[in-house]
Amino acid sequence: MAVLPLIRRLFGKKTDTLDDTPIQTFFQDKARQLGYTLSGGQAQAIAAMARQTQYLLAGQPTRSLYLHGPVGRGKSWLLDGFFQALPIAEKQRVHFHEFFAQLHRGMFTHQATDDALAIALDELLDGCRVLCFDEFHVHDIGDAMLITRLFKALFQRGVWVLVTSNYPPEGLLPNPLYHERFKPVIDLIAARMDVLEVSSPEDFRSLPQAHAVQRFTTGYYLWPGTQAQRAALDLPASGGPTQTLTVGNRTLICRQHQARTIVFTFNDLCEQLTAVMDYLLLCEAFDHWVIDGLPHLAECPIAVQQRFINLVDVLYDKDKHLILIGEQPLAQAMSGQAIDLARTASRLNQLQQATPQPVRDPVS
Repeated sequence: MAVLPLIRRLFGKKTDTLDDTPIQTFFQDKARQLGYTLSGGQAQAIAAMARQTQYLLAGQPTRSLYLHGPVGRGKSWLLDGFFQALPIAEKQRVHFHEFFAQLHRGMFTHQATDDALAIALDELLDGCRVLCFDEFHVHDIGDAMLITRLFKALFQRGVWVLVTSNYPPEGLLPNPLYHERFKPVIDLIAARMDVLEVSSPEDFRSLPQAHAVQRFTTGYYLWPGTQAQRAALDLPASGGPTQTLTVGNRTLICRQHQARTIVFTFNDLCEQLTAVMDYLLLCEAFDHWVIDGLPHLAECPIAVQQRFINLVDVLYDKDKHLILIGEQPLAQAMSGQAIDLARTASRLNQLQQATPQPVRDPVS
């Protein structure tokens, strides 16, 4: 499939100079290989990334990019493709959760200094010219205050930023109690970034070729978790005795761990005071995860729902093999009040479904 004609229809002759850019060539080849028909929003984003790449390579002034849109519309695919194709060595691709966990840890390490944020950023960025920041969202006022300082520091340092988010800038930190305090960042984004919507009538994660090489998509959602279902996948029985596990400076509870496999209950990970840093550290040690006892999330407190959202984000981004066991169909379990559950449901829907076998009528 030729991408350039679609971009030209959208933007006219302005894009004629984009034919030979590494970004344009990459997405033309990738879309053809995958059989994708790009949406207008995706073509617009590709044109903007190609244009900004030309400015970056020429050392000319340029504007950062903020891509937003519904889940599964190819925002992360665009970001990853841009990062892969960009012919600049001083670049980083980071995920919201991991970057902020590392930033918090760096600031804690240097808390006795005059500017802990500056030192932590020096360590994290290490000469970075281009920062690709995936899955950007803000729900916590503490993170919002830090993000305000972070964005100001990035632009002062001349770092070019590509952001993807499920939310337009004005939709960040929607809590009316805190939204006004985040307004300076929204204004800063408007002043320093081009904001583009990436939309499509189709959820690209539903396409069979979209994640053919992902380990995450080889996992299972299993319900209701009968003994026969567990035996078929060589899974332990429900429950089981608790085991202590040292994670960084903390002690967590699990049900079983052996080699690169770890077994938790939902309660162990999400109803306790666990954090993103715990999940990141666990991902360093374990590739195969079993999480048992997913409840109806609507019956859980918002804080518990948010921990589960954060956990799935980390497992997805780190591409871990997951077997998730619940007592009801996934769509029913995933109803809840947390506003990021749509992203989590989209990701979990990529798991293979192991459902109850229908009861056959006896032969008369």
